[in-house]
Parts: sequence; C-alpha cells; structure tokens
Amino acid sequence: MSWKSIAAVVLGVVAGIATAVMILAPDDRPAPIKTTGSPLIGGPFALVDPTGKRVTNKDFAGRPMVVFFGFTNCPDVCPSGLQVLGAALDKAGDKAKSVAPLFITVDPERDTVEKMGPYVKSFHPSIIGLTGTPDEVAAAVKVYRVYALKVPNKDDPNRYNVDHSSFFYLMDSHGNYVKHFPHTTDVDTLAQAIAALT
Repeated sequence: MSWKSIAAVVLGVVAGIATAVMILAPDDRPAPIKTTGSPLIGGPFALVDPTGKRVTNKDFAGRPMVVFFGFTNCPDVCPSGLQVLGAALDKAGDKAKSVAPLFITVDPERDTVEKMGPYVKSFHPSIIGLTGTPDEVAAAVKVYRVYALKVPNKDDPNRYNVDHSSFFYLMDSHGNYVKHFPHTTDVDTLAQAIAALT
C-alpha cells in the first residue's frame, strides 16, 4: 500500500471519529428557559376617590382599568402622561367609556382628596384620582411593582420631589395584568390598546 493510500485511510478514520464525536457528544449549550404564567402586577388596593369615598379594586370589578402612578407636583412626566391618557381616551371613543382610568398618587402627604379631583379633571373628565394614607398608597405601589422614592431638596428641607416609574398599566375586567406602556407612548398606540380591552 502506498503512503498516499495510508494517508487517505488515516484521514478518513480521523474525519469519521470527528464526525462521531460531534454527533454523539452531549450538547453543552444551556436549554432555553421556558416561562409560564403572567407578571405579578396589580392586586388589591384600598384608597380614596376625589369625592372622599373609600374605594377598593372591587369597586372597579367588571371594568378594564388603565392605572397610572404619579403626583400633582410632578413637573413634567405626570402631566405629559396624563395628556397622552386623556387624548387616548378621546380617540378610543365609545370603547373607552367602560374603562376606568385611574391616577394613583405616590405623594399622599401633599395629594389630598381636595387636590386630586381638580388636578385629574384638568386632563380628562373620566380620569379618577386616588389618594389615601401613606400606608394605603404604599400598598398600592407595592402590588403594582411601582418604583417611588421621596427625594429631599438639598436647598430647602421643607420641599421634596418624588422619583417614580411612569407606566400605563392595562388591566382586564377581572383586574388581571394585560400589558404596560411607558408614559411616552404615542396616543394612537395607547388608544388602540384601550379599545382592545373592551
């Protein structure tokens, strides 16, 4: 047998072994993660509406909700978000009439019942402003997984701001999370999502 034939046989054996190793070797790549269920966003709350009436999540049972957290002294994020929400409610038309748009304060110390009512109505007559005791608001913030942190003013200890997350949470008529959008979402997108809730 010539050296060329021997080399060809050796190469063939090596290639065969390499192929077998690739086919039979265990795959070291991690298996894809499978997820089930839905995000744990939303749940029971007990707050006060602009008329002074105590309300809970059960008062909105059977109605889809759009829930937005903020505060009346918010300089930019909350007003712009509420403007988008108001315009989206108008654009969704009759389909928005069964939806409960809620604006829940993250600043219960300053956002009294008397202050919340006129504030939210300046953006849209359908928006319901909710406040409560610090503990009640903290409970609502917790079940919606909202970030909210009081930030003192370095120049004036009597003043403060509140850093907070700013999402529209869309909940179905059973209070279950559907999806969320940032406050910068365009009006058409939010209107379509609101209409789809009904």
